Amino acid sequence: MSQYQRLFMIAAPGLRHTPALERAVAIAKATDAALHIAVFIEEGDLLGRMASGSALRQSMEQEAWTWLRDEAAQLRHDGVEVTCEVQLSRHVIKDMLEHVEDMQPDLVIKDVHHESALRRVFLTPPDWQLLRDCPVPLHLVSDMRCPLPKVIIAAVDTLHPDSQHTRINERVIRAANAMAVQCDAELHLLHAWDVAQTHIADFGAGTVTMPGFNSEVRRSAQLAFEHLADSRGVPESRRHFVSGPASHAIAEYAAHHRADVIVMGSSQRKGASGLLGSTTEHVLQHLPCNVLAVRGDTA
Repeated sequence: MSQYQRLFMIAAPGLRHTPALERAVAIAKATDAALHIAVFIEEGDLLGRMASGSALRQSMEQEAWTWLRDEAAQLRHDGVEVTCEVQLSRHVIKDMLEHVEDMQPDLVIKDVHHESALRRVFLTPPDWQLLRDCPVPLHLVSDMRCPLPKVIIAAVDTLHPDSQHTRINERVIRAANAMAVQCDAELHLLHAWDVAQTHIADFGAGTVTMPGFNSEVRRSAQLAFEHLADSRGVPESRRHFVSGPASHAIAEYAAHHRADVIVMGSSQRKGASGLLGSTTEHVLQHLPCNVLAVRGDTA
């Protein structure tokens, strides 16, 4: 398995020592990966603020640069290979994705934010666009109990044995295992079985509702799950075949077992629907947990 070589951390203007930065630095130290930290400042927002737009832009750029240079100097002193940049952009999402395409990092790391009153995660438009289009694993950090993850759960679907689901499962497990090995974390495997229906969206070409599954179908899915776990050498104590709608079951299990990272598949869909399904959305918005999203095939 290849070692992480390059990490790309997207920092928001005005934010400093955030959970995502702490996670990025911890992984860089653990893997000897180079870390690039970028701050994107949206030009449209600044230029629309009266006549002071230019002065405000310069102030924000200077403030971001001052912080980044000081932070980079300290990280280099601690042995981390780090580079940084501040970019003024009229098309932030496009520029973020172009950076990913140019850099080809092993991992993109970014903060998501809680709405404190509701304990929900607020996803910005760049978050959703990155989930849809980021070609490399995307680590969205919302809450962190320790800088390095200790429990990583790969959420897979073994009900549908078609080639697309198989490829997504492989990518999810590969990304989860890469992080687990390099961070010295436990790798767990999770499948959510809905007794009434199977609602698969993040792992396929659309929503599939199949009511009335009997015990034989459940047994078939569980056997496939066990076979997948055997092939990956996952101990029985780290295999979890749980019941309930996928979005709720995954979130509930992760919360009760203090998971550090949930690794899930995401996919593109042509048209306005964007990210397929509600599973990844629900886990991100309702669970104070970190998600590693692995993009699947386009549809």
